[in-house]
Amino acid sequence: MKTVKTLFVALLVLAIAPMTAQTADEIINNYIENTGGAEAWNALTGVKMSGSANAQGMTIPVDIYNMKDGKTLVSIDLQGQTMTQVAFDGETMWTTNFMTMLPEKSDAETTANMKANLGNFPTPFLNYKEKGYAVEFLGKETKEGVETFKIQLTQKPIMVDGVEEPTISYFYFDTENYVPIMSESAIPSGPMKGQMASQMFSDYQEVDGLYFPFSMTMSGQGITMKEIVLNPELDMKLFAFPGEAAADKK
Repeated sequence: MKTVKTLFVALLVLAIAPMTAQTADEIINNYIENTGGAEAWNALTGVKMSGSANAQGMTIPVDIYNMKDGKTLVSIDLQGQTMTQVAFDGETMWTTNFMTMLPEKSDAETTANMKANLGNFPTPFLNYKEKGYAVEFLGKETKEGVETFKIQLTQKPIMVDGVEEPTISYFYFDTENYVPIMSESAIPSGPMKGQMASQMFSDYQEVDGLYFPFSMTMSGQGITMKEIVLNPELDMKLFAFPGEAAADKK
């Protein structure tokens, strides 16, 4: 009788386990739903985020523009002078050389890598299968004292010094609210190649029905958002390389 009872309990556990186990899709679907819903996220065409970054004891105003078609701009105000940290108009990627204070185009490989993964807006997890991405649930892990679901995200490969490299990152979703509080990815090149870089996300707030983290930490640099504007009306020349933008006006 004891053997029969033990077998019954084992079968009951096996029957319940599939009902309680999390899958990557369930976690992602809960995240999308809890932060506004797929319909609202899919309707989003662009975001403008304004805030400040804390670096080396300085508070630096920063504006970040992200558009659905991949256009991107990050600009900072340093001692009253506006500089572009990175910009992408869909074809050309460029930045401001902080030594010469002149705009410079990025190299062909960096630009091609930018084009390879344009599906990060507004989150790489939205419609991830249509973007050609893959996800995998790796179990639970405690991060910063918070129990999280660990998700591996594999995006399209990039080129590093002419060699194709996989694009893999790890996202940690709070098990209570199903929002990412941290991400990690390996640095693909440079003297710190192979080391893990992390980003932290916190202080989620509602903006017109969608929830965004208003506090982020990247490479030890904290960014606090003061305002997030959805679907901003912008002149697309804002993203263009300055010389090309001037030529367009003639």
